[in-house]
Amino acid sequence: MSSIEELLAGRDVCICAGSGGVGKTTTSAAIALGMAARGKKVCVLTIDPAKRLADSLGLEELGNEATRVDPALLEANGVTGEGELWAMMLDAKQTFDSLIARHAEDEAARERVLDNRIYQQISSALAGSQEYMAMEKLFELHSEGRFDLLVLDTPPSRNALDFLDAPERLTQFIEGRSLQLFLKPTGLAAKVAGRGAGVVLSILRRIVGFDLLTDLSEFFTAFSGMIDGFQERARRVNTLLRNPDTTFVIVCGPQAEPIDEAVFFHDKLVESGMGFGGAVVNRVRYRLLADDVDEAGVVRDVDSAIGNPDLAERIGKTLSEYQHLAERDEQNISKLSTKLGGDPVIRIPYLDTDVHDLAGLSEINRFLFADEATRIELAT
Repeated sequence: MSSIEELLAGRDVCICAGSGGVGKTTTSAAIALGMAARGKKVCVLTIDPAKRLADSLGLEELGNEATRVDPALLEANGVTGEGELWAMMLDAKQTFDSLIARHAEDEAARERVLDNRIYQQISSALAGSQEYMAMEKLFELHSEGRFDLLVLDTPPSRNALDFLDAPERLTQFIEGRSLQLFLKPTGLAAKVAGRGAGVVLSILRRIVGFDLLTDLSEFFTAFSGMIDGFQERARRVNTLLRNPDTTFVIVCGPQAEPIDEAVFFHDKLVESGMGFGGAVVNRVRYRLLADDVDEAGVVRDVDSAIGNPDLAERIGKTLSEYQHLAERDEQNISKLSTKLGGDPVIRIPYLDTDVHDLAGLSEINRFLFADEATRIELAT
C-alpha cells in the first residue's frame, strides 16, 4: 500500500480528520515533520489547547501566527535538508476578529463592531464553531502562498458534517431570517424601539447594566456592511475544501467504533465531492505468531529457556491475549479497507512509549513514509 508521501504527491493541503483521542494531532505533526524532512516548507495547524503539539516540536508555546521550529533542533533529531517546519495553534476568537477587521468598510466600522458588547458575546459563540475558524485560517495561509504544504489538525467532531458543512452554516447564519430581522430598517429592532417599549428597555438596562437596544442597533448597523464580504469568503473557503490540490486523510484507531466512524466520514467526503487520500490507523497490534505456530509449544520453549513454569505460563497467557487483540485489529482494518474500496490504509503500530517529542514523531514517520511490506517488517 502507498506511503503518506505518495498520497500527498501534487497536493498543497492535507486535512487530517476524525474523532477525538485517536492520535490525530500527533499524526498531523508527524506528517508535517516528514514532509519538511523531504525538502518541503510545511506548516501544521492545530486546534489542540493541551500544548501537545508545541511540546512535541520543542516550542514553548504556539499562537495564532505560524512559528518556525528551530532548524538546529530538527537537525539534532536527524531532519536535515532545505525543508522548513512551521506550526501554529488556532485562536478561534482572534481569527473571527480578523475576519471582522478584513471586511469592515472602514476603521470606524471595524472599531464599532469589535468594541460592541453584543459582538463580544456572540463572537465567542460563533467562534466556538471551531470547524469554520480552522478552515478560515487554512484559507488565509493558502491564499498567502508562503508554504508548499499545509497540514490541518481538525477539531474532533461528533458528526462528520460539522466540519464539512462549516462554510455553508456560516452563510446560512448570515442569510437567515433571524439575522435579517435585525438588519432590515423595519425589522425587529425597529419594532422594539417603537411606542410603549420604554418601560421594558428601562428594566433591561437595569438588569444587564447597559442600553441593550443601542448596542444591538450599533452592532447590526455596522455588521450589515460586511455581509457580502463574509458570504464571498465562505464560498471561497468551500471551494478550497473541494480543490483537487486538497486531500483528506482520515485518522482512526483499530477498534470497531473508530473504524465505523472513519467509514462514515469517508462516505460523506465522497458524497460532498471532496478529495480522499487515505486512512491512517494508529496503535495497531500486529500479530506476533503465524497461524501455523503452536502457542503451547512457544510456552514450552520459554519454560525450557528460563526454567520457571509459572512465569512461562503467565508469558504464554499474555501472548495469547495479545494475539487475540491483534487478530481483532486485523479484522477491523480489513473491514475498513473493503469499505474504502481499495484506497490506501496506513497502519501505525502500538509503540512502546508515548509520543511527546521530535524523536517520537520521527519514529512514527518510519511507518507513515514506508510501504506496507516495510511497515510489517518494522512492526514485527
